[in-house]
Amino acid sequence: MFDLAGKGVVVTGGGRGLGRGIAAAMGMAGADVVIAGRTEATLDAVADEVRTHGVRCTPVVADVTRRDDLDRLVQTALDELGAIDCWVNNAGSADPSDVGPLIDTTEAHWDAVVDLNLKWTFFAAQAAARTMIARGHPGSIINISSRSGSQPNPMTGQYGAAKAGVENLTATMAVEWGHHGIRVNAVAPGVVPTEHSLAPGGSMSRPSRLARQVATVPLRRLGTPFDVGALCVFLASDEAAWITGETIQITGGSRVPVGYLTFMHHITEQLEREGPDAAGG
Repeated sequence: MFDLAGKGVVVTGGGRGLGRGIAAAMGMAGADVVIAGRTEATLDAVADEVRTHGVRCTPVVADVTRRDDLDRLVQTALDELGAIDCWVNNAGSADPSDVGPLIDTTEAHWDAVVDLNLKWTFFAAQAAARTMIARGHPGSIINISSRSGSQPNPMTGQYGAAKAGVENLTATMAVEWGHHGIRVNAVAPGVVPTEHSLAPGGSMSRPSRLARQVATVPLRRLGTPFDVGALCVFLASDEAAWITGETIQITGGSRVPVGYLTFMHHITEQLEREGPDAAGG
């Protein structure tokens, strides 16, 4: 089961983090993979890792927020794979410079996050669907959302709003493209540390923060990129042939919005410093 031998998969944002885990899982399942990202060195390292599973992996340096790069990625995938069986929209993030309260969010902060996470996720999905329709080739499109798409997301509210949009578009694309044999689903991970977030100065670099987040997870551990990759393999497989329009949470059982708890912890500390009048007492 879950054998992807003979299938061709495209993973955007495939050079690190979740994309690396997704690409590796697809390769382990037998798929040939095209990975896209902006940094050649990291893409090459992931491609070498994926190839150890006896499959082909082609790295493509591309910025999916540029139409020419997106078109080139699609064409390269067709040249290398013959057909696109699965397209994974993993490219997306919020830069540390975009973190801050909504009251201070600028148009530039909004556009940078929403364009990457919502606008270009849609246009990449559209490009993949157009190829599948033109060739009469059914396929699976997987959009990587976030738990932030369905929960309060203090300090990066525009990111949560973009991911909520991704989940709504996922359902609509599934309805509009289903008669072409195209399935569209979203995967919404909880807290998944990556090499970037664990690095010094990264959002997950403080042991106290890691411990606080683990405490909210019933399975008592945080996620891994491969956990997310395994779910994507299932959604790409023939065994998921009757699943479309869904957003699947992968959180270790946690229903607690950690960003919300962290924000409220900071507010409590602030109010304690400012005295009872500031807290409404």
